[in-house]
Amino acid sequence: MMQMGMTGAVLSLVRRDLLLAWRRRADVATTLFFFVIVASLFPLGVGPEPAVLRTIAPGVLWIAALLSCLLSLGRLFAVDYQDGTLEHMLLAPQPLTALVFGKIAAHWLVAGLPVVALSPLIGLQFGLSGDAIVILSLSLLLGTPTLSLVGSIGAALTLGVRGSNLLSALLVLPLFVPVLIFGAGAVASSESGMGAEGHLSLLGACVVLAIPFAPWATAAALRIAVE
Repeated sequence: MMQMGMTGAVLSLVRRDLLLAWRRRADVATTLFFFVIVASLFPLGVGPEPAVLRTIAPGVLWIAALLSCLLSLGRLFAVDYQDGTLEHMLLAPQPLTALVFGKIAAHWLVAGLPVVALSPLIGLQFGLSGDAIVILSLSLLLGTPTLSLVGSIGAALTLGVRGSNLLSALLVLPLFVPVLIFGAGAVASSESGMGAEGHLSLLGACVVLAIPFAPWATAAALRIAVE
C-alpha cells in the first residue's frame, strides 16, 4: 500500500505539472521557439555550404537543446515555492525524493521530449543523412533527461535567490559539458561513418547515474531553501 500510495502521488504530481504547463502554453512555446530559432539561424549565418553545415550540425543542435533546457529550468520549482505547494511536498507522507522525480519527469515531458520530436526537422536543415538524424534523435532522447535531472539540482540550490536563473546556469553548465560532448560526438561519429554506439552508451550511463543521485540532491537542496 505504501508503494502504491507513493506511485499514485508521483503520477498525480506529474499530471498536475502537465496541466499547469498546458495552461501556460506560451511559456512552453517560448522554449521550443528558442530551440528552433537558435538552430535555424546558424545556416543563415555560416552560409549554405553543405559540408560546413554537416560539420557544425551536431554541436549547434546540441547547444540549442542545452540552452532551451536552461531557459525552462527557472520554472521547475519557482511556482511551487511561491504558492506554498513546496511546503506541502515537504510535509507529505511520501518521500520527497520520489515527488521531486515526478516533477523532473514532468519537466522533461514538457521541455525535453518536444525538442527530441523537433530535432529530425532541424537536422534536415543542416543536410544530415538519415542515419545521422536517427542518431541525433537517439542521443537527445538519452541526453535530455540527464539535462533535466542535473538541472533540477541547480534550480533547487538557487530557489528564492535574486538572479536565480543566471546562478543556476553557472552552476549546472559545467555538469552539462559531458552530456554535450557525448551527444554531439555521437552524431559526428555517425556522420563520418564511425560507430556511435560508444557515445550513446556513455549517454545512457550518464542518465542511469543521474536518476538515483539527482532527485536526492535536489530534495536536500529544496529542504535547505524552504528552511
